[in-house]
Parts: sequence; structure tokens; C-alpha cells
Amino acid sequence: MLDLLPGTGISEKEISVQFGVSRTPVRESFVQLSQEGLLDIYPQRGTVVSLIDLERVEEARFIREQLERAVIMLACESFPQESLQLLRSNLAYQQVSMREKDFKKMFELDEAFHRTIFEGCKKLNTWAVIQQVNVHLNRTRMLRLAADHRWDELYEQHQHMVEAIEGHESGKAEQLMNTHLHLTIADQTVLKEKFPTYFKE
Repeated sequence: MLDLLPGTGISEKEISVQFGVSRTPVRESFVQLSQEGLLDIYPQRGTVVSLIDLERVEEARFIREQLERAVIMLACESFPQESLQLLRSNLAYQQVSMREKDFKKMFELDEAFHRTIFEGCKKLNTWAVIQQVNVHLNRTRMLRLAADHRWDELYEQHQHMVEAIEGHESGKAEQLMNTHLHLTIADQTVLKEKFPTYFKE
């Protein structure tokens, strides 16, 4: 993600040469990526990395917000100690990523943090549903991390979520998750101003 920027042209031939594979698996991958909304394939004209669709970003954020608020409230009722420890370990690794300004690792840890909450509540199928609509939202999240290394607010919100789960404070946890996921709305305006060519009109 972000290795190829939105609007970048790519070809089956270049990718097959780069990875030393035949065109068939590359063609199949292109079709899959097109179905996921990451590539736009134009017959006879070529293939480009798709622009970020903010309507799809907002819908994914909406779906994620509803489900994550519900799940974190469940976590406040009952949550395994081993899952709580995984969240604490994740926070420690987030601090390392912040010091190193490693935005790709920070993104992975952010995803793992939220997944751990779903897993601790035995709701991994619900997490899988979120992943099906997350493509464009994840692109904006990665872009935000890459463009701005001030991740303190993100980290502090995660930290407060762990404290709310541990203290069984469901109202506080729900509000934290709501605020957390609304960060992406503010980010979109900033990112569109900074990278106007990356977004679909």
C-alpha cells in the first residue's frame, strides 16, 4: 500500500518481469485487485492504480464505526486477560514505531490492535466483514500516517481504550471509539488538499 501511488500506470509485462513469473498469475491478480477497487483496467489502453474514492471511504468508516462501537462495549463487559495483555504489548510496539517513524509498522499495529478487540470478544467473523469494505479507507489511513508522523493522539486514544476495557467503562469506551474513527473524516479534508491528484472527483 502506497508503494504504487494512485493514478500510477502499471502493466502485466512489467510486473511479470519484476517478479519473475508468467503473465497468467499477474493477470489473475490484476482482476482480483480490480474487483477490490485498487486497479482500474481499461481494455486496449492499460491499467492504472485507482484513485481513492471518498464515498467508499466514508461508507467503510460508517460500517466500521457501528461495529467497533458495539464490540468495544462487549469488551468492557467481558474480556480475556490474555487479550488485554496483547493490547498492552501492542501499545509498547506502537511506541517503538513512533520513535522510528515507521508508518507501515504503525499501520499494521493499529490494525492488529483493533483485531485483538474483536478476537477477544469472539467476533472475528465480524472483523472479516469489515475487511471486505476497508480497501479505500485503509489507503487514506496509510496516507495519513505517511504524511504526518505526529501519532500521539492515535496512540493516546488506543491507550485510553485499554484502560476503559480494563475498568469496564463501556460508555467511555464507546465514546473513545466514536472519536477515534471520526479522525478519518478530518484527515480526508487535509489529505485531499495536500494530495489532490490521489482522489477521485
